Amino acid sequence: MKIFQKNYFGKYGGIFVPETLMPACKQLEQAFNKCKNNKQFNNEFHYLLKEYVGRPTALTFCDKLSKKLGCKIYLKREDLAHTGAHKINNALGQALLAKHMGKTRVIAETGAGQHGVATATAAAKLGLKCDVYMGIVDIERQKPNVFRMKMLGANVIPVKTGSQTLKDAINEALRDWTANVEDTHYLLGSALGPHPYPTMVAHFQSIIGKEARKQILKIEKKLPYAVIACVGGGSNAIGIFKGFAKDQKVKLIGVEAGGYGISSKKHAARFADKSLGRPGIIHGSFTYVLQDKYGQIYNTHSVSAGLDYCAVGPEHSYLREIKRAEYSYATDKECLGAFQLLSKEEGIIPALESAHAVAYLIKNHKRFKNKLIIVNLSGRGDKDIYIAADELGIKL
Repeated sequence: MKIFQKNYFGKYGGIFVPETLMPACKQLEQAFNKCKNNKQFNNEFHYLLKEYVGRPTALTFCDKLSKKLGCKIYLKREDLAHTGAHKINNALGQALLAKHMGKTRVIAETGAGQHGVATATAAAKLGLKCDVYMGIVDIERQKPNVFRMKMLGANVIPVKTGSQTLKDAINEALRDWTANVEDTHYLLGSALGPHPYPTMVAHFQSIIGKEARKQILKIEKKLPYAVIACVGGGSNAIGIFKGFAKDQKVKLIGVEAGGYGISSKKHAARFADKSLGRPGIIHGSFTYVLQDKYGQIYNTHSVSAGLDYCAVGPEHSYLREIKRAEYSYATDKECLGAFQLLSKEEGIIPALESAHAVAYLIKNHKRFKNKLIIVNLSGRGDKDIYIAADELGIKL
């Protein structure tokens, strides 16, 4: 299956940026195309993934949860990667690419803080200056990760415009990149934005799917019935989907943030809400966007900062259109239930983002009766303890 042609995934994707950024996008595309096939670059990247990140991450069987739900459940444990999430795979890849391009500074946006931490970590490891843009709403609800970024030497820049969340952090990072393209690389954290970012991020995250496919075949001697992952911008999902995209019998399921429910209009479900979610251009890409009838970007809500975003990566829009992947959602309440259940049943505290994928499986467990399932556990829940405690009424 040919996923994309040139700058597009079907009709989605493209490069919709100011003229001042076109040379930077072209330079990045050329550097990426050169390095992704370069033996020295790949040897260095895979050495870092193995010796620094700790790859391959485990594929863990959930004995008690499987019995409870009536299906055979494995978790791809990106929570065990260095820094606690899948974000480090892409951050190291892009930071290494930035060095090869002669850049001395990286900038990033972050919502849940995991990409910010991963970028700060990669910058510290590779000797790059690092500035991270973060909405003040997310700064307040992700204090542990803000501290970690600062400890790693990054400068965390508060964003006070708009909804003061991920969308606005991306806006500010793009403005910075426009003004400082000579020495700065914008280390975008998800599989969105202008070409080549969606393709490049998917490439660096595809290690997840490659490992998971090899591991499940070794353990179970067969492919899973379905692979389930949460979808904000969509980097963890596209990363694991890549490993199974050509296996037509394997169902690929993305789970968006349902917030207070679709009817409430307080959510981040770009596909599920047909009244607000439709194709449009944002942050340099043509994809599905939550917008009102006048085309104004709709403010989103999710208990998980990493899924609290108004758009989705263009490759996900394409995979949905060609019916290779399906997309659903889980609400805040369902997410918090899954957060508790996985913690108590398996001794694994998931990130609230990842808990959406687990919540979908719990809600739809009858569909998967006696089936083999892989859930991508994109991150660990340490960063979410304060917001989860507040939501669950637990005093710390």
